[in-house]
Amino acid sequence: MSTEGRSAASSAVRALESAGFVRLVVRADGDALAASGLLARALAADETPFQVSVGRTVTERSERVRAPSDDDVTVVFGTANGPDDETVVRLAATDRPATLEAVDHVREFGASPDPILALAGVVASGGEPGAGETEWLLETARERGLLEQRPGVAVPTANPVDGLVYTTRVRTPWSGDPDATREALSDVAGSDPTNLAVDDHRAIGSLVALDAVGAEASADVAAESIGGVLRPYATPDHPFATLGGFADVLEATARTEPGTGAALAMGHEVTDSALAAWRDRGRRAHATLGEATTGRYDGLFVLSIDDGPVEAVARIAAAYRSPEPAVLAVGTGEAAIATHSTAPLGTTIEGIAREFEGAVSETETTGSDSDSGSGVAYDVGHRRGYLRYDPEMDESTIITTVRELL
Repeated sequence: MSTEGRSAASSAVRALESAGFVRLVVRADGDALAASGLLARALAADETPFQVSVGRTVTERSERVRAPSDDDVTVVFGTANGPDDETVVRLAATDRPATLEAVDHVREFGASPDPILALAGVVASGGEPGAGETEWLLETARERGLLEQRPGVAVPTANPVDGLVYTTRVRTPWSGDPDATREALSDVAGSDPTNLAVDDHRAIGSLVALDAVGAEASADVAAESIGGVLRPYATPDHPFATLGGFADVLEATARTEPGTGAALAMGHEVTDSALAAWRDRGRRAHATLGEATTGRYDGLFVLSIDDGPVEAVARIAAAYRSPEPAVLAVGTGEAAIATHSTAPLGTTIEGIAREFEGAVSETETTGSDSDSGSGVAYDVGHRRGYLRYDPEMDESTIITTVRELL
């Protein structure tokens, strides 16, 4: 890869520049997926062969970070165990999005990162476009005519009615229900929701904000969360209508259709498949949240669910339903934690997993997806954690453990 016009490359970049083959091992979220896409595009432009795989847990990623042979290099987006030498590049910072780390590497190659993909990754991590390190990315996109801010809501589809049914970035009384959404927006969306004037978008944004904040089940946090969805950055020449909508699709595909998500991040034409995965995840998340049994503890809001995407449920609840700073969504054999805090969760989630392992050992239950053979696995990202364990584990043990360690 070209090094002309830049200072001496870091050891990580030097390793990638001389690599004959690169393995990209990716955490299953929108931020890491976007980061892998940025690096994959730079590798493709340089004609360096590579492979992308997405791992839902630390264990799954660790199994793929094996010692490379010859001139192979592995790049890990997220936490993983494995060899710690120049053949393994780790983009696992807890204080900034993986997307921004990937941007740094791509620029060191002398390549230009796609600002839309980079900004979408930042949004998926919970960041704000234009804030801090992302200011130049936003300005670049604006100067190139790739973004324009307008009234309305951040959804991936040109039809805001369709977008608002399935988005996991908003929760209203009609979320997840196409007929109810259509009825709620009938007075503001017009006869052709795909061809809206600025005033139409403004009216839709106002209605959504009122319904999200004013719903009987909404918590005070909803007033803050809805602000991140209004006045979106529209992407007129992009397959997805807004930056926030693109981020939502990246999140959905990372968890449910990782192959499609990886292809999407690399710039391949998989829009229809990605939207299908996004719609299915949004529908299930809203339906599950509506049926969840809830419990409130000091500092923790708990949702017990039978089936559904636990991470999406936890994130929506943390943004719109939780009166506490942290949410625990408990499903069958898996749970997710979402918080408002920016403090790193890695040590906490790992500690909870260890306690779960002890509980499993006491009942002499074994499994296959574990760092220790106990059947317990976990993952951690920005403001979120994921846990997988024996489905027979008692829910009270799960809640007590999380309350004590969170």
